[in-house]
Amino acid sequence: MASQRRFFQQFITNLSKRPRAKLALQLSASAAVASMPIMYWSHNARKERAEREHEVATRIRIPSVQTIDDLMVEKCQPGDVILFDRRSECCAAGFSAALGCLLGKTILCDEEDGTRSVERGSYEHCGVVVPGLSDVQGAQHDSSNLCLLEATSGNGIVCRPLLTRLEMSRSRSVMLLPLSCPGEHRQQDVITGLEDESELSEKTKFLKKTMNDELIKFRDKWLTDSQSQGYENQHSYLSIMGAFLYLTNLYPTFPIPVSPSAWLVVSALQECGAAMKLNEKQAQQTRVEDFTRDGRFFEKSSVRLRPGWKFLSPVAMRE
Repeated sequence: MASQRRFFQQFITNLSKRPRAKLALQLSASAAVASMPIMYWSHNARKERAEREHEVATRIRIPSVQTIDDLMVEKCQPGDVILFDRRSECCAAGFSAALGCLLGKTILCDEEDGTRSVERGSYEHCGVVVPGLSDVQGAQHDSSNLCLLEATSGNGIVCRPLLTRLEMSRSRSVMLLPLSCPGEHRQQDVITGLEDESELSEKTKFLKKTMNDELIKFRDKWLTDSQSQGYENQHSYLSIMGAFLYLTNLYPTFPIPVSPSAWLVVSALQECGAAMKLNEKQAQQTRVEDFTRDGRFFEKSSVRLRPGWKFLSPVAMRE
């Protein structure tokens, strides 16, 4: 004990003679104390996410008994866009992911001004419905095979089963924007379902098949690029930079997407022929909020679709 006391006395004496070392130690201690609440929050967020994953994975499913999520997935088709009003405090990918989510809500989301197709919600994340990864014959017509392609902080660009994604979501609200191609008459009532595909014309069937094929190519390309380029380490910082560039009105100058998730979805719609491609930066300058405005009536702050293509009235998948 005496030797330890002498060691600490000598350590304090040395610090008093070195003001820079003393200042560095004080700053380090202050940073450690300030980071403790963040570490505690991050630990809880990761723990809650793990518990949620275990709950969904072990959930007992009764044959012929459908949940609300099952019914909602049945109404989805490839090309549909899903908007998320996320809770920043539930982001389990770390502090930078939560900060990007919070800045997106604060900077990129507008107040309700009567021009949006949704009445409430701050939507700063989105994904596009794509055909699933199953190669089994007839799987392309099975709603359980649908996946959601989205850009995330934890795993980069991912393609997850749509039902699992909805069950895992802890967002305040989730909104479905059904995409209708020329000649298609999709029912907007989620209870009655969609129009029988046998009633579609040959031209409409060709358009839908072409869209599905292009979405599959887009899905495979971006999943490969995400893994090879380590996108999971870039998403959060791109979200933060995009929000600040939009706030300072410098976003037209830099080749950085304002909203990485909206950029991915608009690029997918352009690739499959549904969205117009007016210029190279159109996808980069799109916000998630822009999906809530009809491009036929608003030239700015909207997603412009090709003639004949349209988003139907939004359907609340979760509120």
